[in-house]
Amino acid sequence: VQLQAFGGGLVQAGGSLRPSCAASGGTFSSYAMGWFRQGPGKEREFVAAISRNGGSRYYADSVKGRFTISRDNAKNTVYLQMNSLKPEDMAVYYCAAKISNRAVSSKWPSSAPDYWGQGTLVTVSS
Repeated sequence: VQLQAFGGGLVQAGGSLRPSCAASGGTFSSYAMGWFRQGPGKEREFVAAISRNGGSRYYADSVKGRFTISRDNAKNTVYLQMNSLKPEDMAVYYCAAKISNRAVSSKWPSSAPDYWGQGTLVTVSS
């Protein structure tokens, strides 16, 4: 499975962006999908995840209420709607896929993702 993330960019604090991640080469609907991010000088951290059918979602506390993860299995794409962006949201955002038929939770993923995308940069100016 190849994952291609795109849709990052430069936005002012308080603004919105919607990065996307397109998958190819596999059965997209077999994978739970997630977004991670890595800010300057920071370790990669979990942002959000969605189950393979979209029935369950989970968010990091830092983005809950501001970000929404969604997917379109017909388009093999997962999205991350980011609203009310803050300077601390600035990071490279990575999508990840893990084959799973379980709901997502705070323990997602239970082990390393099966696939990673290459990342898309989100810059938030204050």
